[in-house]
Amino acid sequence: PLGFASIDSTRPHSRSFEPKFILPHYMTANLLRYLLGSLVMVLLLEAISPAVSVHAQQVASSNPGTFTLGRLKYEGGGDWYSDPLSLRELIQFVQANTRLPIADQEVIVDLDQDRLFAFPVVYLTGHGNVRFSPSHVRRLRAYLEQGGFLHIDDNYGLDEHIRREMRKVYPNQEFVELPFSHPIYHSHFSFPEGLPKVHEHDGNPPQGFGLFNSAGELVVFYSYESDLGDGWEPREVHDNPDAVREAALKMGTNILVYAFMRPKDANS
Repeated sequence: PLGFASIDSTRPHSRSFEPKFILPHYMTANLLRYLLGSLVMVLLLEAISPAVSVHAQQVASSNPGTFTLGRLKYEGGGDWYSDPLSLRELIQFVQANTRLPIADQEVIVDLDQDRLFAFPVVYLTGHGNVRFSPSHVRRLRAYLEQGGFLHIDDNYGLDEHIRREMRKVYPNQEFVELPFSHPIYHSHFSFPEGLPKVHEHDGNPPQGFGLFNSAGELVVFYSYESDLGDGWEPREVHDNPDAVREAALKMGTNILVYAFMRPKDANS
């Protein structure tokens, strides 16, 4: 099983290092495992139809030495595109404060596209309805079982819909609230009290929930009543205090770092 490295979260990692690209040791095993899984998927797609694997190959080759963050486009009428500048801001913060090899731009991807399997992490947000077709359910389950990671971020009004749809993906489990000791809250920056609160809606505390794949790995992280995406947006969009915005960006960084250092332990 993959273990956790000791990371100094008291200060940001410097980006001034040589050679230009070095993969941190704490990410190597998980990234290699994901890339090998992606390669197998591309080869299978190529065997089925040479045309359908082109998108996955293009994503993998357009940013050599980096991974690209995907924004998941879904059906049902919800605003999957909400907080349009949030991921750009998060990516810039991650680049400035870690050695995570992340591409400068997010890419929009939907569950019908074969290039889904080229993204190690995808992000889903919105305020309203979400619908996964039977084929979408199968593909999302395959993506997560292969080693992909999904961050669901409730932008208020998503909860009942996403719980219903994720029950189709993992029908034998419900979202489990993660304890504050969980490594996702300490993977780079320390959050001893769990998720930060960005926006107040119903007076409820922020909660972080998880779903696990058949290997016992956390593969879905659901941030609820926190509104991280609003916190990632430029300050002038929501007029969040600097401390609140920084906390949201740091938690977003933790989620991405964690996606590359997951242990095979459902209790971690």
